[in-house]
Amino acid sequence: MAVTTDTGPAPAAGTDLTGHRALITGAAAGIGLACARRLAAAGADIVIVDLRADAAQAAADELGGRALTVDLSDPDAVERIDCDGVDILINNAGLQHIAPVTEFPPDIFTRIQRVMVEAPFRLARRTLPGMYERGWGRVVNISSVHGHRASPYKAAYVTAKHALEGLSKVIALEAAPYGVTANCVSPAYVRTALVEEQIADQAAAHDLEPDQVIDQIMLARAAIRRLIEPDEVADLVTYLCSPSAAMITGSSVTIDGAWTAH
Repeated sequence: MAVTTDTGPAPAAGTDLTGHRALITGAAAGIGLACARRLAAAGADIVIVDLRADAAQAAADELGGRALTVDLSDPDAVERIDCDGVDILINNAGLQHIAPVTEFPPDIFTRIQRVMVEAPFRLARRTLPGMYERGWGRVVNISSVHGHRASPYKAAYVTAKHALEGLSKVIALEAAPYGVTANCVSPAYVRTALVEEQIADQAAAHDLEPDQVIDQIMLARAAIRRLIEPDEVADLVTYLCSPSAAMITGSSVTIDGAWTAH
């Protein structure tokens, strides 16, 4: 079977976000860092929010932005984030834990909801008034195909992504009169540290080689059988922040190689 690896040109090339400030959570690596780079290239002022202080500062130094070290599972810490002037909010931070519902640790379930649902809600609640006042804004929530479909042993993650999809739609309806859009980008498996950890865990659990895990488990439902690159997600995120995407709101755009087409 032929496999294409050409990700094409970055749509950010024609997007001018000069004068806008983008706050991206989980932006020290992976999808978040790719989004920060694309938005910075389009002219946006970048605020990197991440739990890892050194990596966050390195990303901020690279992009001429600002780094904030925040534990997003701590509501008080989220409330202390400086949101002044933010008119692009990218809720990307996430974590994963795999276990049957009967064995799923409640404290980890709660932590995942706080990072992936409550923190986006709190950040939207704090940034939207400024966007409304300025008459422009973009909220992009990094969801997942697991915001549309379920997989066993991922109770907290699937629950959080479904909740994020709902939150995004509510924001879209409320924010539309103010020139503010809210959308989800919902990728399948992206080549990130989070997915690399899952590959290792699945390989150990099923006595498979990592390549077999990718092909037989992660890509079993996909028509295009390769992992997604972070830049591919970032390109779509940047487009959704552009003037051309002003009529796209309340949507969830999948990047999944037809994973959800079944």
